[in-house]
Amino acid sequence: MARYRGPKSKIARRFNEAIFGPDKALDKKPYGPGMHGNTRRRGKKSEYAVQLAEKQKAKYTYGVLERQFAKTFALATTKRGVTGENLLKFLESRLDNVVYRMGISPTRSGARQIVLHKHILVNGEIVNIPSYQLKAGYTVSVREKSKSMEAITDSLVSGRKKFGWIDWNDKEMSGIFVNMPDRSEIPENINEQLIVELYSK
Repeated sequence: MARYRGPKSKIARRFNEAIFGPDKALDKKPYGPGMHGNTRRRGKKSEYAVQLAEKQKAKYTYGVLERQFAKTFALATTKRGVTGENLLKFLESRLDNVVYRMGISPTRSGARQIVLHKHILVNGEIVNIPSYQLKAGYTVSVREKSKSMEAITDSLVSGRKKFGWIDWNDKEMSGIFVNMPDRSEIPENINEQLIVELYSK
């Protein structure tokens, strides 16, 4: 399946956020991309432009293309609760995102590759679908013969952030997806209500 493979610093500068991870370009050029640099006059954005930019930011952050993002949003509308929060919960419960949150990979794109190359087990079975939706209680682990992979061990050694909805076991290189996170537990700087308003037009 196609993925965004263009310049990541350019996208980060557009949103003025390190959405792909630490980026020195943001420190050097803390303004949007373009040939006129920071001298360019940038008019006030329309309501639609602001809403569209927020959706684009969410898509780039989670590495999801338009069609899949729209399907996830449609699923979020069918569930009980706040649609915008449901959307982020479903994005967070994707297998590639959980692998990233567990610290098995330092980036979501790296986590996606690890999943595609069959290094990850879900409940003891190989799953190589990055968009696979995890449910509460599912166990995600590194395949036995992949535990010595340098990319994985380096990522785990470099330290990982702890999240309340993930119970990680360093020794076993496995973790339990305890439950979908509450909105307050999701650290991403995304205004999901703007995305809901965009799809409601």
